[in-house]
Amino acid sequence: MDNFSVIYKILKALEQAMDYDEFDVNKISHARLNISHQRWEKILIMLAKSGYIEGVIYDQCSGDYSPHLEQPIQPVITLKGLEYLSDNTLMKKAANIAKGIKDVVPGL
Repeated sequence: MDNFSVIYKILKALEQAMDYDEFDVNKISHARLNISHQRWEKILIMLAKSGYIEGVIYDQCSGDYSPHLEQPIQPVITLKGLEYLSDNTLMKKAANIAKGIKDVVPGL
């Protein structure tokens, strides 16, 4: 799956979660997004480092190739994340593609 589509799905799910007191992180799990756990971790960490989400704690031990997420994972979209959803034309294209797929494939 395209990384930008994954990013869009994560940010969109977090944007929709603003209406609720709690967010079920399983809605954006690596299994649900059909990506590896390693890619999922790296994308969440990139989103946090870039300021698009908060509530993600990560750490890198001296022997690790890359940082890893620490529990609990409680991601929340930031204003920058909302602006990214609104302004990014790649995200709009991904949303239209995802919407088209959803319209064609029942149950998504």
